Amino acid sequence: MVNSLVAYKSKPARIVSVSTHKFDLEFADGSTRKVREKDFRFIHPEFTKVNESCAQADISVLEEFQEEILTLQEITEWLFDEYSAQSAWCTCLLVEEGLYFYWQKDHIFVRPTAQVQGVLDKRNEKKLAAESLQHCIDNLTNNTFDEQDIVFLQEVAKVALSQSKHAKILDHIGIENTEEAAYKFLLKIKYFTDSFNPYPARFGIPNDEQIETALPQIERVDLTHMTCYAIDNEGSNDADDAISVDDDKLWIHIADVSTMVDSGCALDEYARERGSNLYLPEQIIHMLPVSITKALALGEAETSPALSIGLSMDAGIISNIEVVHSTIKVTNTTYEAVDKVLGSNPDFIKIQTFNDQHKAFREKSGSISLNLPNVDVRYIDEKVQIEPQKTSPSRDFVAEVMITAGRTISQFAQENDIVMPYALQDEGDFPQEVLDKKENLSTSESFRAIKFFKRSATSIKPLPHYGLGLDSYLRITSPLRRYYDLLAHQQLSNFIAGKPTLDKKQVKEIIGINNNALASVGRVTRFSNDHYKCLFLKQNPDWVGEGIVVDIRGDKALFMIPEVGLMTQIKFKEDQIPKTDDKIKLKVTRVDMLERSANFKPI
Repeated sequence: MVNSLVAYKSKPARIVSVSTHKFDLEFADGSTRKVREKDFRFIHPEFTKVNESCAQADISVLEEFQEEILTLQEITEWLFDEYSAQSAWCTCLLVEEGLYFYWQKDHIFVRPTAQVQGVLDKRNEKKLAAESLQHCIDNLTNNTFDEQDIVFLQEVAKVALSQSKHAKILDHIGIENTEEAAYKFLLKIKYFTDSFNPYPARFGIPNDEQIETALPQIERVDLTHMTCYAIDNEGSNDADDAISVDDDKLWIHIADVSTMVDSGCALDEYARERGSNLYLPEQIIHMLPVSITKALALGEAETSPALSIGLSMDAGIISNIEVVHSTIKVTNTTYEAVDKVLGSNPDFIKIQTFNDQHKAFREKSGSISLNLPNVDVRYIDEKVQIEPQKTSPSRDFVAEVMITAGRTISQFAQENDIVMPYALQDEGDFPQEVLDKKENLSTSESFRAIKFFKRSATSIKPLPHYGLGLDSYLRITSPLRRYYDLLAHQQLSNFIAGKPTLDKKQVKEIIGINNNALASVGRVTRFSNDHYKCLFLKQNPDWVGEGIVVDIRGDKALFMIPEVGLMTQIKFKEDQIPKTDDKIKLKVTRVDMLERSANFKPI
């Protein structure tokens, strides 16, 4: 074997000497190495200096040997008509290249034609992928992209939206694989526009699904003799509550969702995963399939199915509670229309007497609310619109009736031992001076008083809701939009039908699941609104508005800007520090879409 040509790690070498277990190999550069026999491959018994320049071999001569196993010498003789060191080395290179042959120990397997084509296809695919990758790298390095790069950018988008941890293209262009860095880069190259809202996807909010549903037929009480008013915003077509009065009883009628979405069914799981409707500036993501809203929204047909709550009231004390599945006739109207007739419509006048009693009852129990200015943000036709949230007598009128409904069902549930997801709020630590003037607090006083509120929570225990001034309270009037309302309806429906209701353990478990869903809904709502508020300022760079000083922190003043629903802190010289509740004109100086923040300065 001495002076034989061998291949070691695809390099030609000569066997210089042989010992018991080792072979001395010499390479073209004169270096040597001791190796074991299993570490090299025998090529030819006579060593000759070989080169990579090989004659073109006619592979077709081996067609009759497809899927056979031959020796290196046999294949060399077929391909090159001789078995020399150089021709054997050329055969070795062909085998190493792997297209037509591959090694099986010391022999060679001849690939069938179909397999050769498969190898070629994979290599071409790999080559094209490498070319596409390089094309994308070149483009992104110059902050541009084209259609060919989309597949790579989709991977980056998944990182930006917290749907993946890694996009290989980011490694090639030196950008960190984090959602912040990926999102910033996609904004920079304009793959994402400033108007794109990343937060629903980033927090895993499920999209709407089209699911067809049917309303089951159940026994209902006919209440069509009453005039039931569904009061909502102009253009709304998804009313889920209505009010009426019948002699000395107040009635609240609610979309009867639980008859279609029973506890534990597939639609219930669908709603539970979402927690509530998600109202975003650019879209609404629904808790339930839109088909259910169309089937159950009040006033969409001549008569509507409802869950109706009737009650009597004396000095704020609720009695004679009725809860029934009903059929009602609904008159759809708007807050603006009701404002005009609130003091003249006989039904509204009667309902107002209930509201006056109930509000006085709550105030006597220490209810407190801080009505700081807020805004509605909408993105329509590529423009951000920001408007103050509307207040009016009719909105207060409806709100008080809905609070009454929540208190009534809370009382009904306790009287009948129905486990419910009660809304509660511990007593706040309000200073007496705040309580003494709670109806007339300035903007800065209301802002500072917020910290004295305790966070609201949900529990199977009927504990007080101090903000509302109630011993216990339930969310009940929006089962199309909020899961806790739907859960309460499911418990009521089963109780009315004499079916088993969920026990404490089951309801407690659902509360935990729903709280997680609502946490994501809350964050997405806040982040999305702030995102579009910043976009509004980018679209209106010359915007000027009024800021109200709500706190002084050393030489810095904290401003509330009601017109755009933002807060900002501005540093002043010592002799120019404003006072709380001062109103100062501000202009925007910087907008950061990534951080959802803006800076302002006085003018």
